[in-house]
Amino acid sequence: MGEASSSNSQVQSAYGAEQIQVLEGLEPVRKRPGMYIGTTGPRGLHHLVYEVVDNSVDEALAGHCSDIEVSLNADGSCTVSDNGRGIPTDIHPRTGKSALETVLTVLHAGGKFGSGGYKVSGGLHGVGVSVVNALSEWVQVTVYRQDQMHTQRFERGAPIGTLLSVDGEIGRTGTTLCFKPDFQIFATGIIFDYQTLSGRLRELAYLNGGVRIVFRDDRPESIREEIYHYQGGIREYVNYMNTGKDPLHPEIIYVNSEKDGVQVEAALQWCVDAYSDSILGFANNIRTIDGGTHIEGLKTVLTRTLNTFARKRGKRKDADGNLAGENIREGLTAVLSVKVPEPEFEGQTKTKLGNTEVRGIVDTVVGESLSEYLEFHPQVIDLILEKAIQAFNAAEAARRARELVRRKSVLESSTLPGKLADCSSRDPSESEIYIVEGDSAGGSAKQGRDRRNQAILPLRGKILNIEKTDDARIYKNTEIQALITALGLGIRGEEFNEKNLRYHRIVIMTDADVDGAHIRTLILTFFFRYQRALVEGGYIYIACPPLYKVERGKNHTYCYNEQDLKKVLAGFGEKANYTIQRFKGLGEMMPKQLWETTMDPSTRTMKRVEIEDAAEADRIFTILMGDKVAPRRAFIEAHSAELDLA
Repeated sequence: MGEASSSNSQVQSAYGAEQIQVLEGLEPVRKRPGMYIGTTGPRGLHHLVYEVVDNSVDEALAGHCSDIEVSLNADGSCTVSDNGRGIPTDIHPRTGKSALETVLTVLHAGGKFGSGGYKVSGGLHGVGVSVVNALSEWVQVTVYRQDQMHTQRFERGAPIGTLLSVDGEIGRTGTTLCFKPDFQIFATGIIFDYQTLSGRLRELAYLNGGVRIVFRDDRPESIREEIYHYQGGIREYVNYMNTGKDPLHPEIIYVNSEKDGVQVEAALQWCVDAYSDSILGFANNIRTIDGGTHIEGLKTVLTRTLNTFARKRGKRKDADGNLAGENIREGLTAVLSVKVPEPEFEGQTKTKLGNTEVRGIVDTVVGESLSEYLEFHPQVIDLILEKAIQAFNAAEAARRARELVRRKSVLESSTLPGKLADCSSRDPSESEIYIVEGDSAGGSAKQGRDRRNQAILPLRGKILNIEKTDDARIYKNTEIQALITALGLGIRGEEFNEKNLRYHRIVIMTDADVDGAHIRTLILTFFFRYQRALVEGGYIYIACPPLYKVERGKNHTYCYNEQDLKKVLAGFGEKANYTIQRFKGLGEMMPKQLWETTMDPSTRTMKRVEIEDAAEADRIFTILMGDKVAPRRAFIEAHSAELDLA
């Protein structure tokens, strides 16, 4: 596309100070930052980058930007540059200051709120760069516009001097904004995580096919650069998500159409070796984690269209009844991106699209394109329908297996598994359950625990790999039955209900070796595939038992990894006498040791399992736990250097 040219005076004059609408001042942001960015933890810190990048993406959506660069700098700051039109710099009629200063110092001042700015725009809370400015130690902005270069600096939200303008490179346009987050606001730290940012930037490049995003890390300890540039847009996204899977049909079904001002873009591909669906929804580039009317429209049209084809192709008779939506979606990977001029999001964090008209628009647009595609590709529709009918039959088998589980539970005097050592408390909010591998570790844990609120469930051997298993086999598996009944989860397909959950902390406690790591991953796969709401709700934890015990005289120290051990030994000096005990497994630890290192709330270390990016987690579970060896080997080789193998 090349750089946007400033010689187009119509474009330049159409986006000027009069399009910047002012709603509110900046003062509240520093007092209550959580209201504006959700949290002052790592999520809020990275949100600052997204707010700046979203402005550049809005320029791309409006057709004025083709290149975006994001750099993490050695001094802890972040720079975002684009070749859009540049933030307007003329005097704002209401504030009497430059439009640039207005945008950076007044909350809700931006081109999104007037009628003449952007047709559609992203940005999570609509608060934009003013909040980034308020929560940064300093901000330096450079605007290239109308053959001039304009610069201004801000510190903790306040302008330092006025806008400086000098002659610039002829024809160059764009905005460069560099900011350093304020350590006074982000108490947990101001260090950006490369992987977190790369995931979102890659996602934005997929959603805006053709836009080139360069992401650089210039920090001395981790110098690297990646370029995200996908001409195929969301089709390439589906292809990326299906890495390691076996597609049912090689060509990705693609829809791109507009109706009543709403642009609908969808890419769909079914896979042979997947038992669940993965549907990602976006509205104006914002991930709608909780779905919304666009996803409802997609699900409705898929169910109706495929049932129509099933009858037309003689695969289903009226007496057979309809295939259910979940049968049709089994093995489907889909990305649905809608661009809505006036989006209505439900909830403060905008994770669910509420516009009622979008449901019907998606239904109509996808229905027309999908029907047309399938009419011309009878072999594709036959494969999809065969997979759906198999899913329907498997669901019937699973239903019968579930009925057996239910009847068995009713007949038994106690529905809880015999190997569960339950806690005495009946308050789930204070209760925790340790899922432990093997009976010897289970024995130590049972003796060392606090019986009041800590339950122990030992699992024998390795549980089923859910990634490769259908529902009927899941319900017949003893270890998985024990997990489901002990936790009070109910059955797959039922809505997750927190009231039925018997423990609000579910702790996976396995040995610190390769087998332990494998069992931990199998259990995590079970939770992620079977009851993802548990993971998303923050109920799943991983215990961190020590690897070593170092004794010197009457004192002892526990070390949780090799680094801990080196640090302790370095403090002893050369001629010190000490002994090192290496724990090969939890069963080797005395109950008292297990309690004080791994289970005592006052001394233990636990990691909460969080999923910022469900799509990336989905892809990685497929690679690690699926059938294909080559992608798994490539993944392990690529990431082995990042692992603390201790």
